[in-house]
Amino acid sequence: MTVGRITLSDRASAGLYEDRSGPEIERVFSAAWGEPVEFLVRVLPDDFLQIESALIELCDECACPLVLTTGGTGPSPRDVTPEATRAVIEKELPGFGETMRMLSFPSVPTAILSRALAGTRGRSLILNLPGNPRSIAQCLPPLIPALHEALRHLREKGHPHPPTEFPLDSKNQTP
Repeated sequence: MTVGRITLSDRASAGLYEDRSGPEIERVFSAAWGEPVEFLVRVLPDDFLQIESALIELCDECACPLVLTTGGTGPSPRDVTPEATRAVIEKELPGFGETMRMLSFPSVPTAILSRALAGTRGRSLILNLPGNPRSIAQCLPPLIPALHEALRHLREKGHPHPPTEFPLDSKNQTP
């Protein structure tokens, strides 16, 4: 499976800081996923338009079933990952962010400041992960069963893409 992996950091994208969270995503995800994984990597500044463009590219052009982001989910003015994600997704899946905050809170009380979210775009799932490598190692493994299930649903035959092409149900005329 090909997974898009985006690190959002002004300093890492400028080469001033080593990207440690992106490689940690690869290590943790590969160990937990259970099948071979190839990563398409992007390291970008905290810029809404660049994040939005990369998410669209990885979902639509590269057809990555899963796109994992790291960084940019806090309350700082430059943290715009959730806003860029929300701009491109079709369905939000709030349980992923809620679960990560719940898992992190007992050991990191400031985890409640995270605005990480997840959602679908066509047949792709986008998941915002924390920017801290320790938090990635804590949060990502428990999400693997739900990621498998979500991707199974997105692959199902008859899944509409784009989602505006839902056929009407003949009984109640609703999508």
